[in-house]
Amino acid sequence: MAAITIENLVKRYGDGFPAVNDVSIDIQDGEFMILVGPSGCGKSTLLRMIVGLEDITSGELRIGDRVVNDLAPRERNLAMVFQNYALYPHLTVYENIAFPLRLAKMDDGEVDRLVKDAAETLELTEHLDRKPGNLSGGQRQRVAMGRAIVRQADAFLFDEPLSNLDAKLRGQMRTEISRLQKQLGITTVYVTHDQTEAMTLGDRVAVLRKGVLQQLATPRELYENPGNLFVAGFIGSPPMNFLPVEVSGTSAKLPFGTVELPPDKAEKAQGKGLLIAGIRPGNFEDASIASSTGRQGATFRTRVEVVEWLGNETYAYIPFEAPPEVQQQLRDLEKDLDGESLRSQLVVSLDGASRIREGEEAEIWLDPRKLHLFDPVTGENLTVDRDNAGRIHSAGDPAGLV
Repeated sequence: MAAITIENLVKRYGDGFPAVNDVSIDIQDGEFMILVGPSGCGKSTLLRMIVGLEDITSGELRIGDRVVNDLAPRERNLAMVFQNYALYPHLTVYENIAFPLRLAKMDDGEVDRLVKDAAETLELTEHLDRKPGNLSGGQRQRVAMGRAIVRQADAFLFDEPLSNLDAKLRGQMRTEISRLQKQLGITTVYVTHDQTEAMTLGDRVAVLRKGVLQQLATPRELYENPGNLFVAGFIGSPPMNFLPVEVSGTSAKLPFGTVELPPDKAEKAQGKGLLIAGIRPGNFEDASIASSTGRQGATFRTRVEVVEWLGNETYAYIPFEAPPEVQQQLRDLEKDLDGESLRSQLVVSLDGASRIREGEEAEIWLDPRKLHLFDPVTGENLTVDRDNAGRIHSAGDPAGLV
């Protein structure tokens, strides 16, 4: 096992486009690091640079104490698991797992021991004589993982390994990968565009946009203290609501009414003019339910357009209008969020016991302490607790934020 140190890594293609732009990440020995972001953000390119399948334009990459910029993939002692499994269809499960050991000309007895140990760990023992074509998608992915395990590599690299599986199987495989990583204690770098995988698997998560590292933090820190509009919109499902807001004193004027902010949040917004307020759907509640539990907060009345009851929770959708400057910023952000709509409606998550009905006025409660305030020009979160938000990309570089 080994730490992986990425210092100011850049990847430029022939046309000068920076697919990875000055990224620095210290991955600790035994850590489960997630690289996440929308399509085209540079996460897979960065992973391929680590394993040696992409050349490094500039910067330094170290595995343990070795600088590996110019080393071939086979010299880096890394094991990679691909999205498409990359198994040999004519070989049995046993021989697929054993393949890297055969290449290394390892003794047959040692090959047999390592293959059978890996198969037992991955619950593949009864399938060792089968061919990949006769296995399910989850079983094939476990074979690919077995081939990585037997190599006794310094680190595992996963490139969107669950993308080809159905939703139920993805959930099962997430659990297996997490269990395996903790059991082996091996340094792991895992690429995904699925923020659910990022939030449930990673010790820390690196959020990328257009080749630029936006924020590096634990999943909870990303959720509670997003450094900018992009991270706030990408992390969380449903995504954070973005609304126009003007702050005067401790009062925040939102499209649905005025709420009182905690003094520390209000102070950071003074003299800033029109801002973007960010509120997660879970920071709302049916006012009648919130009052019955004694929660402190603000309430407002509004018309609910659509209600979705899901049993344990209810989603209510409330339309609103935003000024042109806010709409333009959110339109630009949507382009990088795989088409997720951020502009035309407020999404609130309510207790499943709520009796709010669509087409009617309702009283909604919100927690002003959870409200974030963003600069509409730079996208910077003005109210983030920077002591607890991990590493945040500087708002001084608009290319990284807007």
